[in-house]
Amino acid sequence: MFEILRRVFAEPASEKPAWAFDDPRLAIAVLMLSLASVDGRQTAAETGAIHAELAHRFGLDSVQIDALTDAARTCGRSSTELQTFAAGLARRQPIEERRDVVESLFRIAFSDGALHEFEDDLLWRIADLLGVPGHERVAIRKRLEAEAEDDAPPPARA
Repeated sequence: MFEILRRVFAEPASEKPAWAFDDPRLAIAVLMLSLASVDGRQTAAETGAIHAELAHRFGLDSVQIDALTDAARTCGRSSTELQTFAAGLARRQPIEERRDVVESLFRIAFSDGALHEFEDDLLWRIADLLGVPGHERVAIRKRLEAEAEDDAPPPARA
């Protein structure tokens, strides 16, 4: 009887993709979630930015994004360092893709309106592990900071 109930309430297997440990999508999601929570809290803006980046980058729907982020949370908890995931990306992805990952991470960090010092430090370490040169990371940061300032509402007048 329990087996029947389990099958009735189980989601179809086609809607629950399995994410291999060496899948670059999983590695990127782990990096994104780690960055979003490094300052002690993951804001709704950061969660939305992560979902938008994953949807845009990989063409995933919301069910797939939820499955990917659930798997990333599990892997992120069991891995003592992000080095494993960053090193896998560095070995398998061309430098252009790794630069794009750093840009996506900065977009997530800026999504809540501020770049926390812990986020900045983690971004520096991730970019270094990905083999993105420091001057390129700084250029990405400055460009996205300027975009964030341009998008910010004007200050209220007294």
